[in-house]
Amino acid sequence: MGLKGISLTVLSAIFAGLFAKTSAATSFLQTLTLRPLFVLIEMGVVILQRCNPPLMQSEFLVRKEPSYGSTQEFTCKFVELLLFLFFFKEDRTWRKVIHCLHKFSEKVIIPRTKPNITFQGQGLDYTAIMWNDTANSSHGTFYSGSVQIFAANFIAKNISFMNIAPFPSPGDVGAQAVAIRIAGDQAAFWGCGFFGAQDTLHDDRGRHYFKECFIQGSIDFIFGNARSFYENCQLNSIANPVAAGLKVINGAVTAHGRASKDENTGFVFVNCTVGGTGRIWLGRAWRPFSRVIFAYSTMSDIIAPEGWNDFNDVTRDLTIFYGEYMCSGGGANMTMRVPYSQRLDDTQVSPFLNVSFIEGDQWLQPFL
Repeated sequence: MGLKGISLTVLSAIFAGLFAKTSAATSFLQTLTLRPLFVLIEMGVVILQRCNPPLMQSEFLVRKEPSYGSTQEFTCKFVELLLFLFFFKEDRTWRKVIHCLHKFSEKVIIPRTKPNITFQGQGLDYTAIMWNDTANSSHGTFYSGSVQIFAANFIAKNISFMNIAPFPSPGDVGAQAVAIRIAGDQAAFWGCGFFGAQDTLHDDRGRHYFKECFIQGSIDFIFGNARSFYENCQLNSIANPVAAGLKVINGAVTAHGRASKDENTGFVFVNCTVGGTGRIWLGRAWRPFSRVIFAYSTMSDIIAPEGWNDFNDVTRDLTIFYGEYMCSGGGANMTMRVPYSQRLDDTQVSPFLNVSFIEGDQWLQPFL
């Protein structure tokens, strides 16, 4: 651990400004060869640590957008994104827009002290941040995310978040591999991709918005206890195919973790599609008051007829809230659904059909 030959005093001097454009800083960054590098900035502590596999050098275009006035823009090359993020002061009056131009391998953590950051990609097929941690390699599922966001007001557009750990075999312990963990409030994602297998998207806590995103996984590939609205998203299962006639369930789209009736959380999917392979549930009750709603969505026949699962705890049947409204496709037939699922009527579904569920009119509108 540590950077040989480079003191923290030198690093502090280089990173003292918001964008230190001195010749010394530029020269340092252009000639830095001690990579790969992992930098975590939290609570005023800088940790420098070797990473494996090597990182790919990438180019980032930065645009500073104030709430008023002119926009400032410039381009720099950095050996990694976290080193780049270190440049940003705790300034809540500016939005820092980072244009990521390539795919690169790196574990990225955005602490609470770095709000108002945007990652702008070139398309989910062309720009990606990827890493390969698992629950086993990172001291638990929650820490395995390739990207972990704790700051508020994060935005991502046209970029993918990937965990490229090997696909888990049946019975594997500690194989959960998160692509992204979102633990900051008021986060929004447009045209983004989320790729993994078990526990792909950790929608942890806060109010979040997803539009026209592609989300791929096998088991509980959207999980957490956030209050989130998914609109026009494609949910793609990569669970192993199940032969016709076999009553095998080998995956689930969601595992929502609402633990109390007093928590105003839940996952809402409107105008989404569910497809892929395997035979899966729409959701299973990770916690006793789990809440998930699908409306106006298309479901392929990979959805098991019963639709939902209570995590093998019948005491949860009275407290979970699983609802469907005006869905279509081979997996939307509700005649064999579990008794605790609900066919919602117009009144019941009304609070969940738009971004008012996440109070988006208070924070999302400027970014639409």
